[in-house]
Amino acid sequence: MTPDPTLPFADGPGAIGAYADPVLVDPSPSLLTAAVEAYREAAPGLVDPDPSTLRTAAREESPASSTTFSSELPTLTVLARDRAVDAVVDRFRPASRLAALVDAGVWDLLTLPESQPNAALVGRTTGSVLVATGGRKRERTDTGTRTDGAAPERWCRVGDDPTLRERYAPLVEAAEERRVRTPSRRRVFEALRERCGVALASDVIRALDAADGEAFDLTRARRRAYVVGVHRGALDRDLRRACEDAGLGSSATFTRIKRELRDAALLGTESVPQPVGRPRERLVARGALADAGSPVEAVAAALDAV
Repeated sequence: MTPDPTLPFADGPGAIGAYADPVLVDPSPSLLTAAVEAYREAAPGLVDPDPSTLRTAAREESPASSTTFSSELPTLTVLARDRAVDAVVDRFRPASRLAALVDAGVWDLLTLPESQPNAALVGRTTGSVLVATGGRKRERTDTGTRTDGAAPERWCRVGDDPTLRERYAPLVEAAEERRVRTPSRRRVFEALRERCGVALASDVIRALDAADGEAFDLTRARRRAYVVGVHRGALDRDLRRACEDAGLGSSATFTRIKRELRDAALLGTESVPQPVGRPRERLVARGALADAGSPVEAVAAALDAV
């Protein structure tokens, strides 16, 4: 059974599922990150599957129990300001974790137009205001906000107020959904696996992971995926359609990337006869891209040149 996601409260870990139909209101970036991390720890195969998990699921022709994971997790409505969400999605991997929760229907991510006096976690019969503890210098990490390089930030639960739900219900009702532009890792892997094979899909995930320390740039993520396809000698049409299915961009976007690589003398093509219909076009690495010993090296060579 999947464990209940827990938040790091000052008086000990608190299960989100202890609140009936919970709503997280106006979380700070660090609290929103902590909530994502709570679900990642509870169900890593859903929120942040590694290439090995994704490959195993592909061999078993199963979605790695993603449906089971999502059915066992408490659903959470998150009413957050854009600045909090923007802070979480500024790198690919944290953004993909958030996207996985939204895609699976585990989180309902809604936009909060105005800040509230305090963050709050409310259920149908009870609710608590959440106040961050500590005031020392903070350093953000993947798993929360660390204070002076020590323990992650924690929150005090203040009160046990059953009327909080009524206070925030109108805001939830009027809120608009917040779209996460970054696709989940599972969506990327499955789209590429279906059209281009498991090996290429795994390499793309690794190439995207290699950029995790960088500020997120969807354009660079698209180039990484396409360059891996070039390095693997993918069929151009299959690769562009796979990237489009993955939610990385339109087919026309990848046509532009193809042109940039060709102009930089990093890409050629060869005709591949088909049993029926016109020949297909296979991508062929040239120059520094051809000399690269791994997909990650190929990406580095391409990003330096384009």
